[in-house]
Amino acid sequence: MPKRSEEMLTDVWTSLLLVWITCVPYTSMTPIISQSKSLQTGSTALLRGLVEGQRILSRAKRGWVWNQMFVLEEFSGPDPILVGRLHTDLDVGSTPIKYVLAGEGAGTIFAINEITGDIHAMKRLDREEKAEYTLTAQVTNRDTDQPLEPPSEFIIKVQDINDNPPQFVEGPYRASVPEMSQVGTSVTRVTATDADDPVYGNSAKLVYSILEGQPYFSIDPNTAIIKIALHGMDREMREEYLVVIQAKDMGGHMGGLSGTTTVTVTLTDVNDNPPKFSKSLYEFVIPEELGIGKPGGKVKANDRDIGENAKSTYNIIDGDEKDVFEITTDAQTQEGILRLKKPLNFETKKSYTLKVEAANIRFDPNSGVPFKDTATVKIAVEDSDEPPVFSKPTFVLQVDENAPINTVIGTVTARDPDVTGSLVRYFIDRHTDLERQFNINVDDGKITLAKPLDRETDMWHNITVTATEIRNHSQISRAIVAIRVLDINDNAPEFATEYEAFLCENGKPGQVRGIHHFLQLNVG
Repeated sequence: MPKRSEEMLTDVWTSLLLVWITCVPYTSMTPIISQSKSLQTGSTALLRGLVEGQRILSRAKRGWVWNQMFVLEEFSGPDPILVGRLHTDLDVGSTPIKYVLAGEGAGTIFAINEITGDIHAMKRLDREEKAEYTLTAQVTNRDTDQPLEPPSEFIIKVQDINDNPPQFVEGPYRASVPEMSQVGTSVTRVTATDADDPVYGNSAKLVYSILEGQPYFSIDPNTAIIKIALHGMDREMREEYLVVIQAKDMGGHMGGLSGTTTVTVTLTDVNDNPPKFSKSLYEFVIPEELGIGKPGGKVKANDRDIGENAKSTYNIIDGDEKDVFEITTDAQTQEGILRLKKPLNFETKKSYTLKVEAANIRFDPNSGVPFKDTATVKIAVEDSDEPPVFSKPTFVLQVDENAPINTVIGTVTARDPDVTGSLVRYFIDRHTDLERQFNINVDDGKITLAKPLDRETDMWHNITVTATEIRNHSQISRAIVAIRVLDINDNAPEFATEYEAFLCENGKPGQVRGIHHFLQLNVG
């Protein structure tokens, strides 16, 4: 017999004896035989004596009434195990009696002595595989095989021993709980199962405890609910914990079997940290030609929280001419992007100082108090090489028709807005003056007449003038010059057609007799 089973036999004797005492026959029945064996030294002898004491039989009007029989699971030894004894009042020595056993396991698991009626278990039994067997007993004449009693059914129950440890079939577990949760906050519940008989003894009575994970967590020994045991658990300090849970049977007493599982507990984030700028002063140099809406610099407020709790909103809350800039939040990087709202002009203002703020909302929606931090942003405007600027975008000039060649029609002016102030040269875009009717002085912008003009041919001339820096020919500006040609009296009247007139021969002086055509003069 395995050593473990022998050690447990003593623990079940009392229970077996109580079961045997309660399984008495009906009060109308009178016991016929009650015999027992002498107790021998050792667990095996004690077991045999007790199970043999269960063989109480009763008979009334040639009917069998059997007590329930028990056999201890996992019990094995050098000899078959005596389960019990069948007996009939016909067995008085003169009649050749034969006991016959049929039903579940008869002949394979259980064997009966045909003469004595002793039933033995031939194999080691496992209650978790099969908890009871239903068999039929009958008494026949050994010589003729004729039945002497009607068959009677009885049950052999396999008595449980604590041979199965608790198991966490759903483990290992994962659970989460918000950081900074109060002591006693429930985290999760684990469940262990024990294949032993929950009705008999404490073999399946489980008690839970924590082997690893203290002092952070606790567990209810009966419900297996894991709870927070330490105040102020901060995700930013430690995010994950490994908790080892033990389930022990026999009510947790010494000698019980145990099983373990692990629970990985993750602290989820709450918004308990404010944003914080990595430095108090940011300095940027932005070229004055930076386009509207273009980024000019980035600031970053770090937040130890994660996800939505780490998102901040940036604003410009103070500074000189703060409407020149705006700051937006990059949803991916959580950076504050400084953008231009109005054009910069180095010659007008060379620097700006702004105060920016990063803010988010606390976890507690009732308070609504924002977490904030501020930083100073200094912006230096970098001078750029800008093209010349005309004094006006369009010039309107006028000149008399037939004015002499080289007549000065007018002057256009442009200047370099840069501090260095480069000299400017002027040119006429010949695509707008294909007949080369005008010239311009490259140094002072005076426009002169290159060919005679005729108002009656073209009343207006539109040309384009360019201004270029001497030191950088790529810096070019353009202006439209509209030249109006003024009329002078340079054309005599002309008749539109030839006319004929007819007079009567007898007409008198001053007498108008009739006009066939009105005279029409064309005057230029």
